Amino acid sequence: MSKHPLAPDILSPQFAADPYSAYRVLREHFPLLWHEATGSYVISRYADVERAFRDEVFTTRNYDWQLEPVHGRTLVQMSGREHAVRRALVAPAFRGRMLEEKFLPVITENARELIDRIRGAGSADLVDDFATHFPINVIVDMLGLDKAEHPRFHAWYTSIVAYFSNLSQDPEITEAGHRTRDELAAYMIPVIRERRKNLGDDLLSTLCAAEIDGTAMSDEDIKAFISILFAAGGETTDKAISSLVGNLLRNPAQLAAVQEDRGLIPQALAETLRFTPPVHMIIRETDEDVELSGGVIPAGSTVNCLIGAANRDGERFAHPETFDIFRTDLPTRSAFSAAADHLAFALGRHFCVGALLAKTEVEVGVGQLLDAMPDLRLEEGCEPVEQGVFTRGLQSLPVRFTPAAGVRAGAGA
Repeated sequence: MSKHPLAPDILSPQFAADPYSAYRVLREHFPLLWHEATGSYVISRYADVERAFRDEVFTTRNYDWQLEPVHGRTLVQMSGREHAVRRALVAPAFRGRMLEEKFLPVITENARELIDRIRGAGSADLVDDFATHFPINVIVDMLGLDKAEHPRFHAWYTSIVAYFSNLSQDPEITEAGHRTRDELAAYMIPVIRERRKNLGDDLLSTLCAAEIDGTAMSDEDIKAFISILFAAGGETTDKAISSLVGNLLRNPAQLAAVQEDRGLIPQALAETLRFTPPVHMIIRETDEDVELSGGVIPAGSTVNCLIGAANRDGERFAHPETFDIFRTDLPTRSAFSAAADHLAFALGRHFCVGALLAKTEVEVGVGQLLDAMPDLRLEEGCEPVEQGVFTRGLQSLPVRFTPAAGVRAGAGA
C-alpha cells in the first residue's frame, strides 16, 4: 500500500519550484486544506474553485486588507449596486468600438516600437525586451500620459505586483508597496484634476467624464482604478505573452500551425491561460459556512483559490498536463467572457473587465513578433523557467531569429 503523501506547503521552496506536482497532490488528497501560515483554506479542484468565483457566498471583502492598502478602494472589492455601477462606468472602454477604434492603434504602435528595437539583433530576451514593457506602455498611452513616463510606471508596476504577491509578508516589499501608493497618488491626482478641465480623446478623459444615473467617479476612484489597471492589466498580459510564446516554442508543430494561421492566436492564448495562467491564486472570503468537495469552510474564512490547480483538473479537462491549442474542451468563443471554461480571469460578476484588452494586446503583440521573426526559436540549450507563486511566468525567454535585413538593433529606440 502506498504511503499517504504529506500536504504541500504553498510557501515552501519546493512548491515554488514545481507547483504543478503539488497541485496534483492537493486535488487528489487535500481538496480542502487549512494552511496555518497564511491563515487560509486552500481549494484546488475545478468544481470548487469555479463555485468560489460564481457563488455570492464567496465575497471579495478580503481585498479590504489585501489590496486596499496599496491601491485604495477599487472595483474588485465592491459588491451589489456599487460594484455594478462602477463596472458599468469603466467597462465600455475595454470592449467594442472604443477598444477597436481608439486603442487598437495605440496597441499596434507600441508593439511595433518595441519590436523595432530588437528585430535587427538576431537574438533577444522576449521577457526583458518585450513582454514586461508592452502592456505598461500601452496603458500609459491609452490614458494619454507622457510617453517619457514609461520607465516610472514600469517601476511602480513592478513594486505593486511584488506587494500583492507577498504571501510571506516581507516587510521591505510591504514598505515599497506603500511608498509606491503615495508616489502614484502624488503623480496622478493633479493629472486627473487637470484632465477634468481639458478632456481629450483618451482613457483618462473617458473615466473623468463617465456618469451613470448621476454617479461619476471621484478623483480617488479614478486613481485607484488606474493603480489596479497597471498591476492586473500589466501582470496578466506580460506573463501571458511570454508564456504563450514559450509554450509554442516547446511545441513546434503548434508553433508552425500558428505561423501558418494567425487566427489561431486566440486559441493559443486560451490554452496558455489554462495551462500556465499568469495568476495562480485568487483569494475570497466566505459569508457563511460553505460545504465543498473536501469538507466545510466556516463563515468568515479566507479561501485561497488555486487557479493553476483547477485549470489542470482531469475531472474537467482531458489530458490536462498537455499543452494543446486544438483541444475541444476549451472553446475559444467563450474563453474571453464570463462564461470562460478556464479560470484565469475568474468568473461571474468579478470576471476580469480587461479580458478583451488583454486578448487584443496578445493577438497584436504575438502576431507582430511572428511577422518580424518567422524563424523564431529558443536559444540553444535554453529551457525557460517559470517563477512565482501568487503570479507565475517565465523569468526570461532567450530566443534567436534571422535579423531583419537593413535593420540595426536599437534602430527603433
